[in-house]
Amino acid sequence: MKTGFFKVKTREEVWGEFERFNPLETEEVSLGQALNRVLAEPIIAKEDLPSFTRSIVDGYAVRAQDTFGASESLPSFLEIVGEVGMGETVSFELGGGKAVRIPTGGMLPAGADSVVMVEYTEELDQKSVAISRSVAPLENLIRPGDDFKAGQEVVQAGKRIRPQEIGLLAGLGQEKIIARARPRVAIISTGDEIVPIDKEPRPGELRDINSHSLAAMVESCGGLPLQLGLAPDRFSALQEKCQQALDLADICLISGGSSVGSRDLTLDVLASFEDSKVLVHGVAISPGKPTLLVKTGEKGFWGLPGHVASAMVVFQVLVRPFISYLRGEQLTLGEGRPIRAGLKRNVASRQGREDFIRVKIEEKDDELIAEPIFGESALISTLVRADGLVRIDRHTEGLYAGEMVQVIPI
Repeated sequence: MKTGFFKVKTREEVWGEFERFNPLETEEVSLGQALNRVLAEPIIAKEDLPSFTRSIVDGYAVRAQDTFGASESLPSFLEIVGEVGMGETVSFELGGGKAVRIPTGGMLPAGADSVVMVEYTEELDQKSVAISRSVAPLENLIRPGDDFKAGQEVVQAGKRIRPQEIGLLAGLGQEKIIARARPRVAIISTGDEIVPIDKEPRPGELRDINSHSLAAMVESCGGLPLQLGLAPDRFSALQEKCQQALDLADICLISGGSSVGSRDLTLDVLASFEDSKVLVHGVAISPGKPTLLVKTGEKGFWGLPGHVASAMVVFQVLVRPFISYLRGEQLTLGEGRPIRAGLKRNVASRQGREDFIRVKIEEKDDELIAEPIFGESALISTLVRADGLVRIDRHTEGLYAGEMVQVIPI
């Protein structure tokens, strides 16, 4: 098999190749381990939340009609007939002209339909209270099912669990969820010039930046990074590392060795495994054109550029969505919503490819400004200074200063 470029594919075409892979298996996960996991099955409320009518303020449970017309100059006077304790089940019914002391979260007695905040009351003695402000029916309380009703789908399949969903599941008594497994992602750096970070590089050598950067990115999007170390530019050495990845991981990232060149072995090594199919060899994006995706059995092997900025941009634009796909999530370019900002200066682009420009966000006169950061793809400083990426469509020749752009957070 030749190692030259096949037909260069667009980013959308690469995303389309993900359908050749099966999403990961499901597993049962305890609520304590559910944060950032992706639901494989929807959550259905087994009960109303809340399950009883409760106060959302400290004050007095009353019948609203008994407070109509109340003011500071002409208060309504009600008889205090009791007090609701926290966690207490109330069995009596509140009659007309009566009031009950109630704390935030307390259960309203039958007959009460609102709560007067304590700030608008004054106890005249242990048995009577003056109300200086009227309340409307259902004011300062929540009723059964106001949050969610029994039988309602409360969290959809494919949703990544955030702290707020953890709270919801706890409120519903949901101790376990069914989630997609976290993808195990093997990471290999190639090149005779790459040395471990604990070694002093000699002239011509570089410390291994990519393995550590990519491992952090894998973890940030819900994967389990497995750093397999360095592979020199020898067929047998890289083949051995890739076999490790096949045995241990769902995905493998190989940084370096995916461009055209006499020492670029990644494609030849992957082609040596049975049931391998090259899906992508060349993507119409910059940086990151020499990107490789090979399906070996059910495993996905990505050949990423060796330059650190290129490798990290490719991860953001292609590998992160691939991990999301395997986890059953919606495909997006980044985490969260893009940030809308005005471009600080003109940026040229070449038609026929998508450009991803690193930018720094700054605030000026209450407006967000995106300042392009220019520099070679071998310089990690361009990403350290950057807050996000701006995508330039492949059908345009650039963007103009002042133009509003969408910044993909990184």
